[in-house]
Amino acid sequence: QVQLEESGGGSVQAGGSLRLSCAASGNTYHNYCMGWLRQAPGKEREGVAAIYTPGGNTYYTDSVKGRFTISQDNAKNTLYLQMNSLKPDDTAMYYCVADLPPPCGNTWFSDYWGQGTQVTVFS
Repeated sequence: QVQLEESGGGSVQAGGSLRLSCAASGNTYHNYCMGWLRQAPGKEREGVAAIYTPGGNTYYTDSVKGRFTISQDNAKNTLYLQMNSLKPDDTAMYYCVADLPPPCGNTWFSDYWGQGTQVTVFS
């Protein structure tokens, strides 16, 4: 089992930045492929970014490329999502997920989710 706890969400004006954090505890061997999902009201769940620990390879959905950066601090078992140039369309609940199946970033089914952190971007 791995436990995930997100933090760092909030309300920000369009063009602003936020950094989400996800602290992992428990059996962190599940963390080879971790990522961030988001879901907005009335919209389908969307994979935003993923990172594969052994090589550091990253994946981003097209709408966030160049604006979001996923990273991790293995010593702290913490995953981050730096979000810059935020847009109202980025408004959603953001979830940290672990143990994503290979290939990392292509599929988003996981048994390990955090509780989510709300990001609201206003214009």
